[in-house]
Amino acid sequence: MGSSEGRAVLQLEDEDLVRSEHFDRKTSSSGAAPQGSSYDVEEDDDSPKSILNSIRKNIQIVFFSNKLNILVPCGPLAIVVNELTDHHGWIFILSLLGIIPLAERLGWATEQLAFYTGPTVGGLLNATFGNATELIISMYALKSGMIRVVQQSLLGSILSNTLLVLGCAFFGGGIIHSNKEQVFNKGTAVMNSGLLLMAVMCLLFPAVLHVTHTEVHFGKSVLALSRFSSCIMLVAYGAYLFFQLTNQKNLYMPMAEEEDQIDGSSDNEEAPEISKWGSILWLSVMTLWIAVLSEYLVNTIEGASVAMDIPVAFISVILLPIVGNAAEHAGAVMFAVKDKLDISLGVAIGSSTQIAMFGIPFSVVVGWIIGCPMNLDFQMFETATLLMTVLVVAFMLQDGNSNYFKGLMLLLCYLIVAASFFVHIDPESIQDKPRKHNG
Repeated sequence: MGSSEGRAVLQLEDEDLVRSEHFDRKTSSSGAAPQGSSYDVEEDDDSPKSILNSIRKNIQIVFFSNKLNILVPCGPLAIVVNELTDHHGWIFILSLLGIIPLAERLGWATEQLAFYTGPTVGGLLNATFGNATELIISMYALKSGMIRVVQQSLLGSILSNTLLVLGCAFFGGGIIHSNKEQVFNKGTAVMNSGLLLMAVMCLLFPAVLHVTHTEVHFGKSVLALSRFSSCIMLVAYGAYLFFQLTNQKNLYMPMAEEEDQIDGSSDNEEAPEISKWGSILWLSVMTLWIAVLSEYLVNTIEGASVAMDIPVAFISVILLPIVGNAAEHAGAVMFAVKDKLDISLGVAIGSSTQIAMFGIPFSVVVGWIIGCPMNLDFQMFETATLLMTVLVVAFMLQDGNSNYFKGLMLLLCYLIVAASFFVHIDPESIQDKPRKHNG
């Protein structure tokens, strides 16, 4: 079993061969005859014509290589509708649809950058930028004082990843590989389950204090406890990252070994399509565009709830996370079908862990800085939902294998959760309505 550095050296030594094979595949599939990749042009030729050609190829790869990109015009259309009308329902729907392809392309650009950073850093980048959409939406909602929307959207992201995304991965992988038992790294799954349970504990105590009215200083103790617990959670997550990057590099070995076993047939598919700096540029562009649409999305949540007669809790917990997790959803299922469950677990449970141990406490700290009383009191209904979800998923992961029936159970659990929030009216949400309404 070679080290990460050894694999990186071998990858660099075979770089020319991988590039040539990659573009042979591109030529045969598209009928074109490219002279080189975008990064070949950037590195080998700095003439204006070659630079323009490189930009054209990058745009073609980014915007015309995925069918979901047909939804990209929905974003600008949402801005136009907002300027011309006050139909919050349409603005919300168009913003929601416009963010879907951007979230997918954000995940794709992260994967491209991961080719140049190695598996460990690449895995962390995938988890971080995979949750960028939810975090951006949360920051805009927090700035608008919509605390409950922030809490519910982050909670919904955890529920969506652990039940919907993981359930689809287990179900799809189990159906395709029904003749054998799929296995994954049990140690990694148990560690993530432990972190999720720690997050539940940090959310449970403020909720119980609030409901039982056992605070020392009513209205202040819960907020103080939330801020203290958030700092502890951030420290724990930082220690977890350090643990991953140093002592536990072998946790990524199952993924590397599975890829190495099929190198002869998958090298062509796994070659980078754009350069390192191209990946960074597109990551920046996609993040900024998601930030713009997120503002329109957040500002029309209340109006859309009234127009479509759907509870704000359902929109925040179910609809927003499904859009934000579009890239993870597709990726997790694809890897499960390819019998790479370690990667699927890393996408689904890894993202949930990051939201629970970083996204939620980070929002509390940001609220603390800007003077917004964001806390960990997610109310008993939401906290109980999260507790039961984490317990169900932890039991599903404890034996280190999966099948389609486990996936089906997770999906049915998600349907129950969705139905529960559809009939749930949050009495606290009235306090968080935006002060400005256009109609």
